[in-house]
Amino acid sequence: MSDVVPPEVRPKPAVPAKPPNVGAPSPSSPFPPQGPGIGGGGVSAPPPSSIPVPIGSHGPSHGGAHAVSHSVGHSAGHVGGHAAAAHTGGHAHVGSHNAGSGSTLLGYIGIDTIIEQMRKKTMKTGFDFNIMVVGHSGLGKSTLVNTLFKSQVSRRSAGWTRDDKIPKTVEIKAVSHVIEEGGVKMKLTVVDTPGFGDQINNDNCWEPISKYINEQYEKFLKEEVNITRKKRIPDTRVHCCLYFISPTGHSLRQLDVEFMKRLSHSVNIIPVIAKADTMTIEERQEFKQRVRKELEMGGIEFYPQKEFDDDMEDKSDNDKIREAMPFAVVGSDKEYQVNGKRVLGRKTAWGVVEVENPNHCEFAQLRDFLIRSHLQDLKEVTHNIHYETYRAKRLNENGGLHPISSNDTQESNL
Repeated sequence: MSDVVPPEVRPKPAVPAKPPNVGAPSPSSPFPPQGPGIGGGGVSAPPPSSIPVPIGSHGPSHGGAHAVSHSVGHSAGHVGGHAAAAHTGGHAHVGSHNAGSGSTLLGYIGIDTIIEQMRKKTMKTGFDFNIMVVGHSGLGKSTLVNTLFKSQVSRRSAGWTRDDKIPKTVEIKAVSHVIEEGGVKMKLTVVDTPGFGDQINNDNCWEPISKYINEQYEKFLKEEVNITRKKRIPDTRVHCCLYFISPTGHSLRQLDVEFMKRLSHSVNIIPVIAKADTMTIEERQEFKQRVRKELEMGGIEFYPQKEFDDDMEDKSDNDKIREAMPFAVVGSDKEYQVNGKRVLGRKTAWGVVEVENPNHCEFAQLRDFLIRSHLQDLKEVTHNIHYETYRAKRLNENGGLHPISSNDTQESNL
């Protein structure tokens, strides 16, 4: 019997290791990392058509911070998925469909540098964030906003005095500031609504607020359909509405229910219980449960809405937030000495209520939620859900908006 010769087994080619000089850029380097040979001879730089485009950007006409601000939040999740093809012409992920079947890159490409590129561009251009505060006078709206951003950014800080009379109708006052932290610039606009809920007859007092919100959508829409669009469309759309609930300890007022029911589908509403230090811990918990029950019975949706959870991780995180809402908060821009350290708080006869102490109130939870974890998502829900709903409605009503010239835009802004 002849010997059986086994087939020749060829070893798999080794995957080249990532070059030691390629990776995250050093703090001193002003340029993003590059592969070997790029810019240094040997391998020419890629043509402009192959340079990655930030996921979610709106093309050349929407360059600058606006395009980046809507793309940062989802770029990592989309960079290898079907969205990448839609935004890069369908050629950026030739091997992405094989990724699930175990295809392996034969060397370092540099896809991971897209995040650093977007970060640098965002830091150069900055971004916008517009927050509206609604509630009757005396609930500490201005103080809370100043406490959130640790600066004098409210309307009251910009020239308001106690001698000013409460307006007979609801007014809309917007004040903008540029604040900077860690090299990141943010244009913050605080929209106040003096006069809301302060009249004997408060029928339809939400209408001026609803009108203002829709006017900002309309202004953005007109810029989008313009033939010669601006490189960066100014974003004045309201990204978040803090609704202040009076700490009665009993139940919501009918005005509270009506306002949130009518505006919850056009803006991100975050209800907060103002001046929580006027209630005991037990009273606060009972009031929070009662408010949540009334919101549920009224079919009122507040941010973060359940249907907008992207995955199970988001659902788990947002469920914890929804269970803690409405946040019972205390605001103060004054510092006091407590146990050898300076803290923001409100001084009373029996001690200091520390604003950032989670045992005293839920201000820290609101701040972390609003600024540190969900700020970008608030902007994206505004653009992708509320603005798109308004846009679709307007286009259906008019059979499509006709492009307008720059002269028309200037006249409409007068």
